Amino acid sequence: MIDPRAVIDPAAKLAADIEVGPFAVIGPDVVVGAGTWIGPHTVINGPARIGRENRIYQFSSIGDAPQDKKYTGEPTLLEVGDRNVIREFVTINRGTTQDAGVTRVGNDNWIMAYAHIAHDCQVGSHTVFSNNASLAGHVVVDDYAILGGFTLVHQYCYIGSYSFSSFGSVISKDVPPFVMVAGNPAHEQGLNTEGMRRHKFSEASRNVLRQAYRIIYRSNLSLQEAQERLQGLDDSSGVVVRLTDFLARQKRGIVR
Repeated sequence: MIDPRAVIDPAAKLAADIEVGPFAVIGPDVVVGAGTWIGPHTVINGPARIGRENRIYQFSSIGDAPQDKKYTGEPTLLEVGDRNVIREFVTINRGTTQDAGVTRVGNDNWIMAYAHIAHDCQVGSHTVFSNNASLAGHVVVDDYAILGGFTLVHQYCYIGSYSFSSFGSVISKDVPPFVMVAGNPAHEQGLNTEGMRRHKFSEASRNVLRQAYRIIYRSNLSLQEAQERLQGLDDSSGVVVRLTDFLARQKRGIVR
């Protein structure tokens, strides 16, 4: 299942059933799990741990050194989970010692052509990166977030779960869960109601999130005042706590 024209370091550890296309290059200290397909001309350098049943398309660069002038060759890591689709020309870099030293990508992500995930980013599961979406270093992207084409995210930003960015968004502040953003600089554009519908959020959940959105974005309250007001909502569906936890952890201020 490995094309004889591929170049694989003897120190790489590959599951017995993986497929590797012609002219792919896999370096030392790379581990690849069962059922993964690696397309032609792909380059994977380590230390990197790639999980099961991933599909990594041609000309991607996975696990190479971080694009950080402070990096001087320290041993850092990339971890990629299972069942991710990584399309053509995607770049995902290892971490740096200025952070945890690990870049992580979870499971079941759809990462389209030319996307970039920089050093020390922490990407959850079930996310979508449309073409040319790019993360600077140290960005956190929670589960089920969708980044539209050509979205750019400033370093250290936090992108909440089920959020959505329109194409060409330039994000320099944190994006709360369930919120849609667009523009340069990005501003709120309402709730991601279509995303919530697709993921079968109840009507009660959607209603209380509408109330929370009005408190945060339409009540002329400071962020601290909004957080206090959110505590009074009926959160029997458990969705408002995602917002309050996010607001308690945000560091760059939120998009608004």
